[in-house]
Amino acid sequence: MTEGVAGTLVVTAATVASLHSIAPDHWVPFAVVARARGWSARRTARVTLLCGFGHVTVSVLMGLLGLGLGLSVLEVFGRRLESVAGVLLVAFGLVYGTWGLRRALGRRVHGHAHAHYDHVHDPSRITAWGLFLLFSADPCVAVIPLILAAEPLGAAKVAAVVVVYEVATLGAMVALVLPARAGVRVIRAGWLDHYGDAAAGALIAGVGLLVTGLGW
Repeated sequence: MTEGVAGTLVVTAATVASLHSIAPDHWVPFAVVARARGWSARRTARVTLLCGFGHVTVSVLMGLLGLGLGLSVLEVFGRRLESVAGVLLVAFGLVYGTWGLRRALGRRVHGHAHAHYDHVHDPSRITAWGLFLLFSADPCVAVIPLILAAEPLGAAKVAAVVVVYEVATLGAMVALVLPARAGVRVIRAGWLDHYGDAAAGALIAGVGLLVTGLGW
């Protein structure tokens, strides 16, 4: 009986993790930033995995905390974080897009990328860590009840649910990001190459508005 319940929880964890990763805020930002920054598939996957790890790990830590505080308290807190996360995605997109626009205009005027206001020597690194912080601030509360349901079955079953949820989320994100990256790379346009960061920021902000409006 116990093994049957545990198996059901593991399958549920894999299903929920995969489905929630379909939301555009889980893969569009990585694809468009990779296009704008010229990231390789390997670097794109690495950044996606890093951000996905932060996203799920914060959720798992909240679930473990929920074992002591109770499900209702953590769900309320998690829902509030999720609502704020959409706003943060919009803010990230606006800041990144503004920086990209000013950088592009500076390059057009001065003939190179290092304008007088541009003191970021490794923008790709800053962007990657910005995405990591953004996704870490966006927990997936769906994993919390799964952790609480597995807790009576023992630590090993809780660990199994956590590992499956983490792996399924990361796998789904990478599986969506890499084809999307390849797709946008096919688009060849001079203006997009020049204003790629600005366009990426605008699209990310748009996704943030969409996610916030739909309540995903």
